[in-house]
Parts: sequence; structure tokens; C-alpha cells
Amino acid sequence: MQSHQGLPSPQRQWAILTVFCGLIMAVLDGSIVNIALPSISRQLGADPASTIWVVNAYQLTVTMCLLPLSSLGDILGYKRVYRVGLATFLAGSLLCAVSVNLPMLVAARVLQGIGGAGIMSVNTALVRFIYPPTQLGRGIGLNALVVGITIGVGPSLGALMLSVASWPWLFAINVPVALAALFISRTSLPDTPPQPRPFDTVSALMSALVIGLFILGVDGLGQAATRTMAAASLVAAAVLGWTLVRMESGKPAPLVPVDLLRSRAFAMAVGTSYCSFMTQMLSFVALPFYLENQLGRSLYETGLLITPWPLMVALMAPVSGRLSDRYSASILAGIGLALLSTGLILLAMLERGAPDIDVVWRMALCGIGFGLFQSPNNRAMIGSTPPHRSGGASGAQATTRLLGQTSGTAVVAVLFGLSGSAAPRLALGCAAISSAVGAVISLARLRDPAARGERAAARLDE
Repeated sequence: MQSHQGLPSPQRQWAILTVFCGLIMAVLDGSIVNIALPSISRQLGADPASTIWVVNAYQLTVTMCLLPLSSLGDILGYKRVYRVGLATFLAGSLLCAVSVNLPMLVAARVLQGIGGAGIMSVNTALVRFIYPPTQLGRGIGLNALVVGITIGVGPSLGALMLSVASWPWLFAINVPVALAALFISRTSLPDTPPQPRPFDTVSALMSALVIGLFILGVDGLGQAATRTMAAASLVAAAVLGWTLVRMESGKPAPLVPVDLLRSRAFAMAVGTSYCSFMTQMLSFVALPFYLENQLGRSLYETGLLITPWPLMVALMAPVSGRLSDRYSASILAGIGLALLSTGLILLAMLERGAPDIDVVWRMALCGIGFGLFQSPNNRAMIGSTPPHRSGGASGAQATTRLLGQTSGTAVVAVLFGLSGSAAPRLALGCAAISSAVGAVISLARLRDPAARGERAAARLDE
């Protein structure tokens, strides 16, 4: 049975290729467009402040749609949701490339975001059915490798493309890749069994509203003029979220995976993931300011000095994935986040004039820590759920990542508003604390008998 044995070669290789193609496009389009905003503003005659919605519309739509589409994956089959998501992303990319004004481009980005959510919501669920249980960590490690490389090269790739072509090509390049992935996916992706049941439209709309209010709320905390409205959004998100959880409790397969969160192993993996991605975004936003303003580096030097972090994440991801097939994810993830916290503390202690090598090895230590954490924790999250709830676990994983990153960005913005020039160093300190909290949560899983047996349970997989 596919859900237990995975796919045979060479179908497995073709299946993982189409999954990675979709993942690269969905992740890349969340970051590559940032560098093109000035060009888009000039060519479309749009106000620069309004142009930021080219980025926000995509990110907001993706995050709001992840849980509803992961639920559809459980109901209809992950292959079908992935392929429809891929086709929607293709249509959105084409419309982005031919947009003639800002409203058209933003609308196309919303469509693209729906497609991106369809791809990312079932991505890890598909990996679970592509690989046999004994190699699940390897598959998730490769998944993390692809994400790490894509995030790392996104801005550089965008700058390179803009040096030889206009901004519409940032979207047009997706068209041939998406067409190829659609063609390959037709016969290569596993046909997972559907679970016929009504789609919970009310819960889907409420979950999207809760997440949207939360994101808008945390984004607004960074500016004094919008903090009152931001606080109101967060209160509304909390009230609606509590109501939604009450509605979902007791359902056999809820859209919001409250059933999965009753598992200590899953809930703690989610908590660890949230802390780690909050740490990542706190650091990535603060580091350019820290290196330039506190350590006196140029823009070019800053880019080079940050590189060891994503490079080591990419190198460690497949290694930690293989390790997670043999050793406890709780220990591996806990050690990884402890290393990340240590690296951040050492970075924050640097003084102006510190040698480049002192910055490089600290950045590398952070990357090693994050890379050691990511694959085992993702494996624990997906491996601690029954196969028929893989879509819910996959959607929760992607949603947690995006919410953690959003929270990290908001904390940096608040620190800049309150502390001014001291904010970058304070942000690194907050990131170190967040990572340390994640390490404690991860290691605490060892006290749970279910978590201690996570590897054996994952190998049974049914």
C-alpha cells in the first residue's frame, strides 16, 4: 500500500521533482518580488506605500488559505489539491506578468496566493506518501533543503533577473516550470485515498478571518499610529479564535487541527516550530541593521557575512533528515535550537571592528543549529499524526512557519519603535531567548511516552 511503502523508483524521483518545483515557485514568489517593488511602483505609476500590497496580498492570502486547503486535501486527496493549486498558481503568475495597473497586479497576486497555499498546504503530506516510513526523515530533509536554498537565493536571483529583464519576467518564469510540473504530476504523484465528508465552509471562513486579523494586528504593532487598531485586531482574533476552537472541538476531523493538538508530541512540535521561525525572522530582519550600523560593515560585506547562515542550513537539512530516521527528533531539535541560541548570543556580544572570521563562524553556528532542528522537528510533526490526517498536519506545519515569521518581523518593528539604534542588538537577544524556549519545549517532549516512541510509531505509519 502506498501510504505505508511509498513509491517505487523511478516514480518516486519524478514525484519529488514535481513537488519541489511547486514548492520552489511558491516560496520564491513570497520573497523575490520585494526587490522589484521600486520598479513596479515606477512602471505602474503607483504610490510606493500602496505597492507593498504586491507582497502583502500574496503572503496574507497564502497564510489564510493554508488550513482550509489542507482540509480539502484530506477530503479530496492530496494529489488533486496540489495539482489544482499548481494550475491556479500558473494562472495567477500569467496574470501578474501581463498586469497593466496596481489593482490588477494585486488581484493576480491574490489568485497566485491561493495557488501557492494549495501547493504548500499538502506539500509535506505528499512527501509522507512518496517515501516509505523508514526514509521519511530523508524526504523531509530534502524538502527543508529546497526551502532553505530558495529563501537564501531569492533576493540575489531577483536582482540578477532584474538586471537583464523587466519585473513581469519574475512572474512569467513560473509559467514553463508550472506547466512542466503539471505534466509530470499527472502520472507521478501518489493517488492518496479521499475521505468523503462535507467541507466545513463556516470554519474555513472563520479560520481565514482569525489568521488575517492576527497578521494585520502584529504588522500594525510596529507603528505608533496604528497600534490601537492593531491591538483591536489582535483582541478580535483572540475572541474569534477561541470561538472557533470551541466549535471545532469534538469533530472527528476538524478543519483547525485541534484533534492533533491534543497529542502532546504534535502540540510541542508546533510550539517548537513557532519559536524557531520567530527566531529566524527576528534575526534575518535585525542582522543587516546590526552589521551595518553596529559593526560598521558595508552593504556588500553585510550580504557576504550573512551567507554562512543559509548555506549551513542547506547543508545540514539532508544530514539532519537522515539522522531523524535513526534518532529522537526531540533531542536533535533541542540540540539544534540550543546551538542557534548560543550563536545568536555570541553574535550579539560582538563589538565594532570585530574580525570578519568572528562573524562568519558565529553565523555558521546559527545555520548549523537551525539546520539540525528543522528536518527532525518537521518529521516529528508529520510522523506523530495518523496518515488520514496528513493534510491537517501539513497545513498546520506551514501555517505555524508563516505565523512565526510574521511575529518575528512584528517584534523587530516594535523594538525599533521603542529602542531606536539599540534595537538590532536587542532583537538578537530576543531571538536567542525565543530559540532557547524552543529548545526547552523540544527537550521536554522526552518526558512524554508517546514522544519517546515517535520513531517507532512513525515507522509503523498506520
